Amino acid sequence: SGPLKDMNFSVPEGGGRRFLYQFISEPPAVSFRLTGETNGIIDITSKTGILYLNESLDWENKIMHRLQVESLDENGNTVKGPYTITIYVEDVNDNPPEFDQPKYTGVVRQNSRPGKPFIYVHATDRDDPTTPHAQLTYSILHHFPNPYPEMLFQIDSVTGAISPSKAGSYYLDPLKQDTFTLVVTVKDMAGMTTNAFTSSADVNITVRESLWKAPPTIHIQENSAQVHPVNISQVQSNEQGVIYGIFEKEKLSRLPFSIDQDGIIYVTEPLDREEKDIYSFFVITKDNTGELVDKPLQVQVIVEDINDNPPVCEQSLTLIEVQENESGGSSIGTVIATDMDKKDTLYSRVQFKIESQFPAVPANNLFFIQQDTGVLHLTGTSLNKRIASNYSLKVLATDGTFQTICDVQVHVIDINDQIPIFEKSDYDKVTVAEDITVGTVILEIQATDGDEPATGSSQIIYQVKEGDPNNTFLIETDTETNRGFVKINKPLDFEAAPVYNLVINATNPEPLVSSVEYNSSSLTLFKVFVTNVDEPPVFHKAVYNTKLSEDVPVNTLVVTVEAYDPEGDTVRLLQTGSRRPLQSTLGSWPLTGPKQHAWLHYLLCPQPLACGRSKLGHGRCKSKTTVVLHLDDVNDSPPRLVMDSPPFFCYPVAGRERTFIQATDDDEQGFYPTFTFSLVDDMNTKNNWEISKVNGTYAYLSPKHSNFEEKAYNVPIIIKDNGKPPLETIVNLEVNVCKCSSENTCF
Repeated sequence: SGPLKDMNFSVPEGGGRRFLYQFISEPPAVSFRLTGETNGIIDITSKTGILYLNESLDWENKIMHRLQVESLDENGNTVKGPYTITIYVEDVNDNPPEFDQPKYTGVVRQNSRPGKPFIYVHATDRDDPTTPHAQLTYSILHHFPNPYPEMLFQIDSVTGAISPSKAGSYYLDPLKQDTFTLVVTVKDMAGMTTNAFTSSADVNITVRESLWKAPPTIHIQENSAQVHPVNISQVQSNEQGVIYGIFEKEKLSRLPFSIDQDGIIYVTEPLDREEKDIYSFFVITKDNTGELVDKPLQVQVIVEDINDNPPVCEQSLTLIEVQENESGGSSIGTVIATDMDKKDTLYSRVQFKIESQFPAVPANNLFFIQQDTGVLHLTGTSLNKRIASNYSLKVLATDGTFQTICDVQVHVIDINDQIPIFEKSDYDKVTVAEDITVGTVILEIQATDGDEPATGSSQIIYQVKEGDPNNTFLIETDTETNRGFVKINKPLDFEAAPVYNLVINATNPEPLVSSVEYNSSSLTLFKVFVTNVDEPPVFHKAVYNTKLSEDVPVNTLVVTVEAYDPEGDTVRLLQTGSRRPLQSTLGSWPLTGPKQHAWLHYLLCPQPLACGRSKLGHGRCKSKTTVVLHLDDVNDSPPRLVMDSPPFFCYPVAGRERTFIQATDDDEQGFYPTFTFSLVDDMNTKNNWEISKVNGTYAYLSPKHSNFEEKAYNVPIIIKDNGKPPLETIVNLEVNVCKCSSENTCF
């Protein structure tokens, strides 16, 4: 209560009938009068001056009431006033939020970007928007169906924007599930109190096939005469307003393709299949900030062949020799022509035909060519050198559109009716030292042949027919003169063979006619006497192989090497080389007989292993042998990972991917190597990753959730082998989370 004056009141809405204030009258005032925005709710008792509400105020109907109060005397005249009374109605949370639609429908594309809204829901609240009573927050209550552990959709709690989640961007597929129903709720009081009002609405979502997909392989005919650029395909993003671009997969001097901002792909110039037959590139989309919007699509273009290349003769002139007694139907040679058009197509198919024969005697069809192989045959009659010694053929090679003439020269050679005859039947003897160099010529021999020169009928081949079972000698022929050169083919050994009695024959590469045979005129003799020289010592073995565990102690006996001298001289054995892991102890002993033996013991030295040994005899003759030391492995190398490149997961991570990792170590592996894999006992690592064994050398590494950033992660992995004792190592594996192309490779 109090005297009459201007006053303000704040009154919460609701609450029913109540007193607000009592004004005290001052004489001569005996009563009060209330005027203004009473709305039939606000009143005053005239005698006692009590200002009261006869029912509840409602903020939603009126938020402020302006009133006037004055005091009156007995005659009804104003004593004081009027004074202004203002009643402010305080809002209380008495209205639930309401969606502007009872049901919403939306369409989302497969592989849409996570977080990109495709529909909005909206609700309003009649309470005071400046208070938490009308601060609304949205959430998804239910998700029907929900085939995965994570929600496929998400909603912005403030704006009501619904978009695919990371999992939804990965898993949504209209072929698997094309409709979803979301139950979306809205709460007032910013959703922070349990007594907030809640409303809900259904959102029916249709999943449609992604517009953003790689076009099928594009086929373009080479050397097109169209006006370029030519539209060859089109792609379309699931989102509007993106910027299309091309990213080269191959580093070419120029890429003859472009794309416009409608996603139309063009070829910008005629292509040549013989220059490049396949092109591969990526089509990308970016937003205004330059960030990738969609997964890059790989586009492949195959350049189709046209028949634009003529056949080409392999040789400008094909030379063929034919004996004059060659029987009819015989194959005498092949004409070869190639075509640069696409292999195994009709465009590169070459067919042959004889266009002309010169001279045309004794007939104009002495030759026949197989149409598809180019193999030349004689027809029914043999050739006669006396009639014509050479024939010129014009062979047409055609691919059906283009044709080329290949020139063929057929040389008719004399029949082989003369045998080679040696100028000497006996070349006596040759004396050589046993250490003569391999390849040395020790004798020249000569035979002659009466057949046509420079043909297979007169060419002579010399061979050792008898007396050389081990091919110690070989004979080379000068093709111009038919002179033979006898050479040393293998090292000589006086102790093994001091004398060779050789029989040499001379033959032709062309067969003799049936009425002629080789005889003694085509044979010659000579002897080779080998003289002794002081030979180097001989090891018992060409290679000494021994096995040793890699961790044996120093001074372990490794191997014993023995050698002897063929002439019976004393043998001395020495180890050569400056850095020797083996040391030796030397000894020798005489034996009854012509040979002297020596032995050498090798012991292990504390240096890196390497093998290579020498021995010397009298300081004049020396030989070498090799000691091969096979080391048996012990488990002294820790395991390690084998990775061609760091593993990766495509961003955004869906949470169900996995990648292979492989282990090995440098120790000798058994038939089934076995490694165990585990993560270090680190909370961050174990919260983010899990590892599961596949077999003895492989394991799966998997992310445990989808909330990974686009960056590289270090994952510490423990690998243990099955050696005795086992060894283990910790490997910090770099794992990339990266944007991927349509081929699911790191872009």
